[in-house]
Amino acid sequence: MYDLTNKQMKTELHKIALITGANSGIGLACARKFAGDGYGVIVTGRSEAKLQPVVQELQKTGCNVLPLIFDVRDRQAVAEAIERLPEAWRTIDVLINNAGGAMGLEPEYEGDFDDWDTMIDSNIKGLLTMTRLIVPGMVERNRGHIINIGSVAGDAAYAGGGVYCATKAAVKSLSDGLRIDVAHTAVRVTNIKPGLVETNFSVTRFHGDEVRAAKVYDGITPLTGDDVADVALYAANAPAHVQIAEVLVLATHQASGSVVYRRN
Repeated sequence: MYDLTNKQMKTELHKIALITGANSGIGLACARKFAGDGYGVIVTGRSEAKLQPVVQELQKTGCNVLPLIFDVRDRQAVAEAIERLPEAWRTIDVLINNAGGAMGLEPEYEGDFDDWDTMIDSNIKGLLTMTRLIVPGMVERNRGHIINIGSVAGDAAYAGGGVYCATKAAVKSLSDGLRIDVAHTAVRVTNIKPGLVETNFSVTRFHGDEVRAAKVYDGITPLTGDDVADVALYAANAPAHVQIAEVLVLATHQASGSVVYRRN
């Protein structure tokens, strides 16, 4: 297990970002970008084995990094991890709710119950758990920033994606609602809605079928995790009086969640 006292902390922490699902994809890209900008980063993931290389990589750059091992679907585990945070890491400036994903692409009437539970518990309830545990401190300090990783899928449903699209529509509603709830404070809320991003997203959706997953990106240059992380860092670094409320980020030849021009 990791030593949460973080005895190797190199400098006093001035800014702290907590990033869920940081072992790969957009989460990993955000961890790298924020670390490079001088943030101390708290990275979370379900697997210590997968998160450890991330910690080692960031530490080599001189970044202060603290790993937390939990599944955002396990509310008790999340609460215990947050409660055990060392004093130096408790003042979280930026919360990036990234953990989650899509499972399956069957018609809704043929969907898998377990896939539905995974998406709802991760994309919605996991985000809510992190928000409920971290944001009260931001409100009390009258500063902080919540960045939710939504999706273009939250704007309109597409074939076979009804449940996933519904969870990302929920992310939009939860982001908008939270922004209203904290409007009396200096806390900011951003919803970033990426389109096609080439990560492990499609491999997970198709339960490890890498051939099928690769076809999702045929004929188009998709976004990368770095592209989305750039937007997150830009929003976080905007002047204090500026709130980047929502950003839709698409690949150049993608017009919506269901309209993509593919080169032959």
